Amino acid sequence: MYPAQAHIIKTFNKLIELLPASDRAKPQIILIPGAITPFRNDTDRELSFRQESNFYYLSGCAVPSSYLLLTFQHGTSLAEQPLTQLFIPKVELADLMWSVAPPSAEEATKLYQMTRVQYLGELSSAIKEQMKAYPGATFHILPAGSPLFPILPAQYTALVLPPHAPATDDYLLPALHRARLTKDADEIEAIRQANAISSRAHEVVMRVLGQGVRGAIKAGNGAGVDRPFLPNEWLIEKEAEAEALFVASCRREGSVHQAYLPIVAASTRASTLHYCCNDREFAWGPVGPHDHQNGDCLAHGEGRQLNPQVLLIDAGCEWDCYASDITRTMPVGNGGKFTPEARAIYELVLEMQRLSMDALKPGVHWDAIQLLCHRTLVRGFQRLGIFKTPSSPGSGSWNAEEAIVASGVSTAFFPHGVGHSLGLDVHDVPSASKPERNETVGKGVELGHESFYAYLRLRLPLEEGMVVTVEPGIYFSPHLLAPVRDSKHIDYEVLKRYESVGGVRIEDAVVITKDGYENLTTVRSDTDWIEGVCSGLL
Repeated sequence: MYPAQAHIIKTFNKLIELLPASDRAKPQIILIPGAITPFRNDTDRELSFRQESNFYYLSGCAVPSSYLLLTFQHGTSLAEQPLTQLFIPKVELADLMWSVAPPSAEEATKLYQMTRVQYLGELSSAIKEQMKAYPGATFHILPAGSPLFPILPAQYTALVLPPHAPATDDYLLPALHRARLTKDADEIEAIRQANAISSRAHEVVMRVLGQGVRGAIKAGNGAGVDRPFLPNEWLIEKEAEAEALFVASCRREGSVHQAYLPIVAASTRASTLHYCCNDREFAWGPVGPHDHQNGDCLAHGEGRQLNPQVLLIDAGCEWDCYASDITRTMPVGNGGKFTPEARAIYELVLEMQRLSMDALKPGVHWDAIQLLCHRTLVRGFQRLGIFKTPSSPGSGSWNAEEAIVASGVSTAFFPHGVGHSLGLDVHDVPSASKPERNETVGKGVELGHESFYAYLRLRLPLEEGMVVTVEPGIYFSPHLLAPVRDSKHIDYEVLKRYESVGGVRIEDAVVITKDGYENLTTVRSDTDWIEGVCSGLL
C-alpha cells in the first residue's frame, strides 16, 4: 500500500519548521483538492487524467475530483497518528454509462492508507466538525488563485477563510516541496521501475534503427500500396516514428503517462534544448563524394540515402505517477556509426557525465558539479582545437583553461544545468531545489562564470535520498553561438567542422546514497555499444 501516512507526517513536520514559533503547538489542518478530469476546449470529450502531484504524494489516490482533510498537532497523539480523511465522488448511474466507476468508499478504505474515506458530499460537514473539535486550528491550502493547482471551490474556502477560521497559503507548498525533495524506499522503487521501462524503450528505438541498417526490416507484398505497413515493417525515418515507437514500448509495459513531452530531434535540430515538435524527417542525402561515407539506406525500395546525423531522444515515462528522465543520442546514417566529429563530441559529453557522477555524494554542492562540467568541456574543446590553447598561433596565457573558464564562453555550448531533482514531476519540487533566498547557494564553492548558473534548476548540497538527473550536453546552436562569434578563444575554422553535429546530450537518473550514488538508468551509453546496436551488429 502506498505510504501516505509517512508522507503526511513528513509534510506536517516540515510545515511546523516553517511556522512562527508561537504557532507550532496549535492544531494544523491541510485541505487540498485533487485534480479534476480535463475536457477538450468547451466539449464533453475527456482528456487524459493525471493526479495532481502534491495530492498524490499525500494520498496515493488517483481518483479524479477527490479531496483530503488532514489534521495534525505537534506534541499530541495526532503527531504520530494524524487524522486523515479522503473524500471521493459517489458514483452515479449515468456515470457508469460513459466511464469506469471510481471505487466505492468501502473499496477505497482498503486501497488507501487513510483514517476515514467518505463521499464528497460529506466534506463540508467534516470541515465544520474539525473546526469545532480544534477551534484554534490553522487551515493550510495550496496557493490560492494559482493556475498551477486545482481550484478549491468557494463552498469550501468560505468555511475556512476569516472570519470563520484562519487559513493561509504561505506554508503548505514549501513544506510539501521540502518533504518531497528526498525520497523514501517506495518512491525510489517507483522511479527505478519508470527508468527501467524507459531504458528498454530507448533501446527498442536503437535496435529498430539497427535492424533497418542491416536490411532486416522487409516490406511484404502490397505494403504501402494495397495495405498499410504493419509494425514489423516499420522503419524509423522520421522523428515522429521514433517517438511513437518509444511511447508504444512504454505503454506495452503498463506505463500510462509520459513524464513530459518527448524530445525527438534529428540532425541540427538536436541543438534546440526542448525541441518537442518531433515533426520532421531525418536528413536525407545522397551522401556527397567527400562526406564520411555511409552507403546504408532505411527507405523501403532503397530510393534514398540518409545523411550522417545524430538522433537525440530525451524521453521518459511515469510509473505510479513517479517520473523517469533519460536522454540518449544515437547515430543515424553512416551505417549506424557516428561521424568522427560527432563521435568526438559524444565522447566528451560522456566524459563530462562520468566525472560528474564520480563526484556525487552527500554534502557535495550541485554548483561544484556544474563547474566541473564546464571545466571538462573547456579542456575537451582545447584538445579538439575548438578552443585555442596557449601554444596555438597568436595565443598566450589568455587562452589558458582558467582564462577560458573565467570568460564564460563555454556557456554558449553548454547553456543549461547539469541536472535537476526528479520525483513526482520531472523538474521536481522547484522551490526546494532552488530556493529564492538560500545562503548555501555558492557558499564555499568555486563558482567560475556567473552564466554557468543562469538556468540551473538545482542549487543545493546533495543529500542522501535525493534523486537527480545528470545530463551534460554540448550544442552547436546558431542562436547561442551568435553572441560569441567574435570570441578570441574560439578557432572558427575548427568550429565549422563540428557545427553540423547539432547537439549531444546524455542523461541518467541517479539516487544519492550514503556513500555515493546508484544509477537508476539501465540503458547503456558507452560509444561502442551505442554504435553496435544502431548499426545492427549487436
